[in-house]
Amino acid sequence: MGSLIHRAWIAVRAAGTVSPASPAGYRFRRLGEGACLSFPVGAVFGEAWIEIGAHTLVGERVSISAGMGPGVDLGPDSIVRIGGSCSIGRGSHIVGHQSIDIGDHVFTGPYVYITDQNHVYDDPETPIGRQWPRNNPVVIGSGSWLGAGSIILPGTRIGRQCVVAGGAVVRGEFPDHSVIAGVPARIVRHYVAGEGWLPPHLGTVRAETGVPHPGEAGIGGARTEPAGSVGTA
Repeated sequence: MGSLIHRAWIAVRAAGTVSPASPAGYRFRRLGEGACLSFPVGAVFGEAWIEIGAHTLVGERVSISAGMGPGVDLGPDSIVRIGGSCSIGRGSHIVGHQSIDIGDHVFTGPYVYITDQNHVYDDPETPIGRQWPRNNPVVIGSGSWLGAGSIILPGTRIGRQCVVAGGAVVRGEFPDHSVIAGVPARIVRHYVAGEGWLPPHLGTVRAETGVPHPGEAGIGGARTEPAGSVGTA
């Protein structure tokens, strides 16, 4: 009986997987060749504004959404873009309202949360959940790894080939080849050509903010959120 149940579950999972050839796959703006969303699928809506590249694997119970809810016209452009050959860990959430760009070959651990929207608290008398939220685009560079349980907040720009430690809460801008950790997240390692991976005080990036020294190339460090914003959506 146990073997029969396991075989049946394998068949159900295969039948429930969303792929370019399945009816559910047609709802996406783009679902590349070999891409799939594993069964059981999480909350997915706004597919017409979601692009997923070729050979990207989306794990079980991953929620991907564009907009506040189903059935809303979000305009002519896509909102959530996930590149090719990515792996999105089970239980993760990607919540897009304006623009989330995830490059190619990006891997995440389970339960990663990525959003481009914050609730605000400008009016002290109105419940925070009823105040109009604030959007800020998110970019995650190709080849990066996001550890389990990390949170990527609105306005974040992560460069190429970066590592985000598990549980980090990331907000701001970080250059290519950074190791980002902590709450709030800071650069703890940065790759310097010819020298390898160095702590910030030995590389070209200031430890306190992740900002390159004046005159150096690269993306800046953690920005502060505008007044009236909370750190999660």
